Amino acid sequence: MSDRPRISFGIIVLNGEPFTRYCLRALYPWAHEILVVEGACPAASSVATAEGHSTDGTVEAIRRFQVEEDPEKKVRLIQRDGFWKEKDEQSQAYAERATGDWLWQVDVDEFYAPHAFELVFDRLQREPETTAVSFEQITFWGAPEYQVDGWYLRRGSSEYHRLFRWGPDHRYVTHRPPTVVDGRGRDLRRLRWIRGRTLARDGVNLFHYSLLFPKQVQEKCAYYGNLEKARRPEAERWAEQVFGRLERPYRVHNVYQHPSWLERHEGPHPPEARRMVEEARAGRIDVVLRDCVDVERLLASPRYRAGRAVLRALAPVDALTWRLRQLGRPLRDAWRRIG
Repeated sequence: MSDRPRISFGIIVLNGEPFTRYCLRALYPWAHEILVVEGACPAASSVATAEGHSTDGTVEAIRRFQVEEDPEKKVRLIQRDGFWKEKDEQSQAYAERATGDWLWQVDVDEFYAPHAFELVFDRLQREPETTAVSFEQITFWGAPEYQVDGWYLRRGSSEYHRLFRWGPDHRYVTHRPPTVVDGRGRDLRRLRWIRGRTLARDGVNLFHYSLLFPKQVQEKCAYYGNLEKARRPEAERWAEQVFGRLERPYRVHNVYQHPSWLERHEGPHPPEARRMVEEARAGRIDVVLRDCVDVERLLASPRYRAGRAVLRALAPVDALTWRLRQLGRPLRDAWRRIG
């Protein structure tokens, strides 16, 4: 372990059950420290206590892990009285306390295969000039056997910025997107950045179980529905109609404004994520699972497969159109200022 990069893992969490202990276990062997910032932002007040904390036993799970599974005292729980202003402030709270050489942001429903850690650590050692690393994520929907894809993800939103060089003069600036700057104010992704697609070619992905359990999806949508900047006012309706009843099978991603579809996932899963699902299915942890009979029926439909193929074929056209709009935006802004 002595020659490995010293990684400070930073987690912000509200109502993280049943993921909490499995996420911590998955990170523990690779961690210099794990900094967990618990609590709610105002947009999540409907799923938090009046004091701004988790309602589902997340805090108790973290403290139990510290007592039972943290012999090296790596896990630190960070809280405050009342609500955090927003996720920027929560991320900055763990960044300010980080003592490692690298800062690795992890959501509680994100996992990596062990070989991914090995490969990333090896690259950081071989390429010490690296300043930032991103990962291509796979989003799971309803069960580990199903994943979601779509136009929004194929525009570049499947790439998650997660790992940053860290030092005393570095600052965590924003959570959306995750941005860290060095002592000269330079965005680390504008220096020596390893892209997600580069690692994906080596079989390294972020396994994102963000749309797995009904409770999780309902609470996530309650937050985004109340978050004005997310522009998803129908998020809770989407959770009920689409995640709950699969009424719009070409809008299955929770950024529901764009076409998306379901596919079968044939590959393996990280050990702790697999363990969590196995224990949930065996009834050893208290979580409601989604009945995916309707997903199986949908994936067996020739009509759905044909519609999915059309959307997949049109995705590059959508991505190109979107990029052209992004490139044209500075010109339009400049023209308005001139006018």
